[in-house]
Amino acid sequence: MHARTFEGDRMATVELRFSAQPEHVRTARLVAAAVARRAGVDEAVLDEVRLAVGEACSRAVGLHRSHGITAPVRVVLIEEEKSFSIEVGDEVPSTGSVATGTPETSGGAPAGDLYDHEADGEDEMGLAVISGLVDDVQVTSDDDGGVIRMTWPTAHAVALS
Repeated sequence: MHARTFEGDRMATVELRFSAQPEHVRTARLVAAAVARRAGVDEAVLDEVRLAVGEACSRAVGLHRSHGITAPVRVVLIEEEKSFSIEVGDEVPSTGSVATGTPETSGGAPAGDLYDHEADGEDEMGLAVISGLVDDVQVTSDDDGGVIRMTWPTAHAVALS
């Protein structure tokens, strides 16, 4: 597992990269929760952060393994002035569908390909779980892979409201 921290004028970023092995998902969850706490995410929401990151990372690991991709899974934790975001990225090329705020829909898979159909079902279920845990979710996908971006308000943002 590889981690880096970047400090800029307005945001601090922590980036994790890990091999697509299920045992690394727990570490990513723990790091995400620790950074979220430091960023000012409400303590009551930290369990949802952990669960959502675990689901997103498990999804990315599954996609990498099922498509034979050896590149690492990417997790980027971004602390901004009024929010905290986590991006979980995979390197599985898009099948032609892109969604924002809702689970991706399957596209382009042959009707008789049961393996792809089952994988799409698991993928959609994972995205539905994440959408249930996080109010602000964006799912994008292109030829370079997919990204799930999840955002939570920080205590500073809530105090200003």
